[in-house]
Amino acid sequence: MSVFQLNSTVAFPPPDLAEDSGLLAIGGDLSGKRLLQAYARGIFPWFSPGDPLLWWSPDPRTIIRPAEFHCSRRLARRIRRGRFRVAADTDFSSVIHACAATPRRHETGTWITPDMAAAYRRLHVAGFAHSVEIYDEENCLTGGLYGVSLGGSFFGESMFSHAPDTSKIAMALLVTVVTDWGFNLIDCQFMTAHLQRLGARELPRREYLSLLEDALTRPTRRGPWTTAFAERNPLNC
Repeated sequence: MSVFQLNSTVAFPPPDLAEDSGLLAIGGDLSGKRLLQAYARGIFPWFSPGDPLLWWSPDPRTIIRPAEFHCSRRLARRIRRGRFRVAADTDFSSVIHACAATPRRHETGTWITPDMAAAYRRLHVAGFAHSVEIYDEENCLTGGLYGVSLGGSFFGESMFSHAPDTSKIAMALLVTVVTDWGFNLIDCQFMTAHLQRLGARELPRREYLSLLEDALTRPTRRGPWTTAFAERNPLNC
């Protein structure tokens, strides 16, 4: 397979033309229009600082079906203690900054470049990108995640924890709310041990794209999710 070179036209080649690595295309830009079209076609950007803009559609694809989310006994106990406050879309900028700045095992640096962060902030202002936040008893942000939502799907981009299990609590909150909304898909892109413990599984690309097509027939919940998530305090798991 060849890697496609994108130009100023907002268009992508079919995802099934991606290389075995999942790399599909290079170039283009991070405009809101291009990002939304990418997600709707099962494509996402991922590149390191100094690299050109790279677009991916891996096979297999890692997802969490909300009904299959695994809440361990330990996580359930921590949630029941309730020594935190959960929220959404109250501080998107701080969440994406924390995701970029938090060190990760077996990784150096971050793929969340300043241009990437700015692009997702614009999507947040437009009502398509959302953050879930976990605050401790002193109202300090200790964990969270962010991603993009279209139709009945949420495309997770990154998460962070500054205290034990706080990213898992953020995911549990997300799953609880989107289950009520009838979402059928949380896209996680690539499998990790952390995601596998939460119930993630891999799907062949074609099966993932079929699931995504169904999700996109539903209306997009555009705009702040703050009120819906606030109603979940305290969270039950």
